Amino acid sequence: MRFRHRAAAGFATLLLPLAGLVGLAGSAQAATTATATYAKTQDWGTGFEGKWTVTNSGSAAISSWTIEWDFPSGTSVTSAWDADVTSSGTHWTAKNKSYNGTLAPGASVSFGFNGAGAGSPSNCKLNGGSCDGGSTVPGDNPPSAPGTPTASNITDTSVKLTWGAATDDKGIKNYDVLRDGRTVATVTTTSYTDTGLTAGTDYSYSVQARDTADQTGPVSGSVAVRTTGGDNGGGDNGGGTPPPGSKVRLGYFTEWGIYGRNYNVKDIVTSGSASKITHINYAFGNVTGGKCAIGDSYADYDKAFTADQSVSGVADTWDQPLRGNFNQLRQLKAKYPNIKVLWSFGGWTWSGGFADAAKNPTAFAQSCYDLVKDSRWADVFDGIDIDWEYPNACGLTCDTSGSAAIKNVAAALRAKFGNGALVTAAVSADGTSGGKVDAADYGGAAQYLDWYNVMTYDFFGAWDAQGPTAPHSPLTSYDGIPQAGFTTADAMAKYKSKGVPASKLLIGIGLYGRGWTGVTQAAPGGTATGPANGTYEQGIEDYKVLKTSCPATGTIAGTAYAKCGNNWWSYDTPATIGTKMSWAKQQGLGGAFFWEFSGDTSNGELVNAINSGLS
Repeated sequence: MRFRHRAAAGFATLLLPLAGLVGLAGSAQAATTATATYAKTQDWGTGFEGKWTVTNSGSAAISSWTIEWDFPSGTSVTSAWDADVTSSGTHWTAKNKSYNGTLAPGASVSFGFNGAGAGSPSNCKLNGGSCDGGSTVPGDNPPSAPGTPTASNITDTSVKLTWGAATDDKGIKNYDVLRDGRTVATVTTTSYTDTGLTAGTDYSYSVQARDTADQTGPVSGSVAVRTTGGDNGGGDNGGGTPPPGSKVRLGYFTEWGIYGRNYNVKDIVTSGSASKITHINYAFGNVTGGKCAIGDSYADYDKAFTADQSVSGVADTWDQPLRGNFNQLRQLKAKYPNIKVLWSFGGWTWSGGFADAAKNPTAFAQSCYDLVKDSRWADVFDGIDIDWEYPNACGLTCDTSGSAAIKNVAAALRAKFGNGALVTAAVSADGTSGGKVDAADYGGAAQYLDWYNVMTYDFFGAWDAQGPTAPHSPLTSYDGIPQAGFTTADAMAKYKSKGVPASKLLIGIGLYGRGWTGVTQAAPGGTATGPANGTYEQGIEDYKVLKTSCPATGTIAGTAYAKCGNNWWSYDTPATIGTKMSWAKQQGLGGAFFWEFSGDTSNGELVNAINSGLS
């Protein structure tokens, strides 16, 4: 919740009706009527709080608004929220924020401010026109949309854009060039060369015209551009499948890690991990009612981070348009522009919602697109990841959507998000005959996805309280393994047999161990009495704790294990990760991912091992 200066009730409210017209219609022939009203909502003697409300009273959408007014000498705006307010002498101007400029017919938007003095506004203008409900500029229609830009001369760091001219009854003044929805240049010609870009990176460009009365028209269609070079994506779907010779290095960041674990986005930087990864999956968004939904709004976009917690080193303020993890990820991407961020939906707890999603994949995909591309954070996310545990099989709940459900959902997501976005899925590593991988059409779905995050961990654990003890992430089989087919090698072979290309398979690494207590046998296969104690959950512990509290005493099937006292743990170390990365390269896999950042040491030694092993 955002707090502002409030005073006791008991004062008069001043309401001034101000009308204007905003010329931002869908065509150059239709002007869009709008009104603006002002109210003094609080007055505490030495100051006051005011509020402006803009209402679209026309039949076409408005894409931006600007209010201007005069205050008498001695009256001023001291702070404002939900608009950018500036002044020149006694003349004041308020422009919409990036997230509240668009108004559908009949919709309203308000912004507020604290002021000093006792004066009231006068001489109002709305988008440069008179405030009498007439034309924005009498007889002047807004410009049309320019032609969709075409891209040429694409290099590692630049691209040339050319577009068809917009039309206007009074003439075009200039064009705003938008990169990923933000204005990067204003030009008077119909071409522009954007420079200073990052190699191997996806961008989206569009253009908006402005006429001689400073009215802006609708935004053009967009063109997707990928700069040449780079080492983190580009492929058959256009969203980021790694080209030959490059490998994905992806880590999960959990929204709830900022609480008890006190692990913030900034820690990805201070650990040194930010320079060693290519992608982040932000976990998790909810899946409910057949739709994608926010998981934790406070963590996602509302929590205010202090300066020492922030990637930028600047504290969040109460009135900034976006806070929380999303804003921190935005700051991370500004610092490390090679990193792509995907929003992951589902997970163990929220996968039950996919049953409804599978009933209408098109509607589900639309809901996900609307949420991921919300104007408040659209620039943060480069795509979507679906963590469905498990299609047509059982996880926390059982799903009976049918074998084709995963293919149908993947196809709908790709159709909606297009080839310029990443669309991926976290999937089971059950390599058994007739198991979870056999239950769904993963081979058919793969054509629509950039890659699969194959969860090659959690094969064995203390949910079998009496054991036998076994490594939770075996690379290969071994004599005495409790369940044949529960290995990384078996899982990858199973997906390949379904027709999934090796380059679309990522090996999974858990930055944690699983363990039992009441164990007397040092080697795997011993009996136990229950799960070992863990910091956050019984039977599980972070690597950063285990490396010193219970150092590895042996390895089996490419994974380390340790017995300390009557506890027995299995987990990956830098050495076993090196072995697994070498195997992944030999198999031609697309790279690796890990769950999740906070389990690593403060200097990111496991992430470093993944990066080094894939180099």
